[in-house]
Amino acid sequence: MKWKKWRLELLGVLLGLIWIAPFYLMFVNSFKTQRELFEGTLNLPSSLDFSNYIEAFQEMNFLQTLFNSVLVTGFSIVIIIFFSAMAAYALARTKSKVSTVILFIFISAMLIPFQSVMIPLVSLFGEIDLLNRGGLIFMYLGFGSSLSIFLYHGAMNNIPETLDEAARIDGANKFQIFWYIIFPMLKPITVTVGILNTIWIWNDYLLPSLVINSPGSETIPLRMFYFFGQYTTQWHLAMAGLTLAILPVIIGYFFAQRAIIKGVTDGAVK
Repeated sequence: MKWKKWRLELLGVLLGLIWIAPFYLMFVNSFKTQRELFEGTLNLPSSLDFSNYIEAFQEMNFLQTLFNSVLVTGFSIVIIIFFSAMAAYALARTKSKVSTVILFIFISAMLIPFQSVMIPLVSLFGEIDLLNRGGLIFMYLGFGSSLSIFLYHGAMNNIPETLDEAARIDGANKFQIFWYIIFPMLKPITVTVGILNTIWIWNDYLLPSLVINSPGSETIPLRMFYFFGQYTTQWHLAMAGLTLAILPVIIGYFFAQRAIIKGVTDGAVK
């Protein structure tokens, strides 16, 4: 038993090293000059020079870009959670063939690759002047709703309808039943939906590159592309920029880790 436990611990350490290796390379190389980086990628920097960070911060217009990413991601997550939960509640509580067909349409939408609809989508939104941050948020609602509704619908089926009936007897309308009784019970799945969509939207490059055209409205993935030119790549600045890009996510996780872990564990227990 001790030998098996020791092997599992060793495997865990090896997997941890593999997982942390890209972060090590990114952080260490962010302090190097272009020449030092190519001389030895795995080597430690000769000095802790923060000039790469200062230059990357300025070139990325980091504060404005960070604001754009937080704005787009935050609003997208809020409306995806709100509308997906309401749609799933309506579909779960309406027992009919129509609701079943609508649910299957949402589920089947997950199988459609974005590349097959991106050209007509961008053309349509361009005609109605929605190639901006508002249009981008609206697109994220459309593309993120399918999986979110599917997850919420599965969780709704585990909540007894007697709660709805009891609240209805007390005089609550449908929205009050959903908002004050059903939605608070969906906290574990809400955390899951929020995490999945945050990772996707925060790191997305393709959709913002098609929609965001005005200077000053770019998200972090778009501004990161500045360091990757057609003929040269400023790897030392790119490493510093990547480090700056993941810092908000890490800081946000540390502040929200208690709620995230509690939501995930509550869902596992249920």
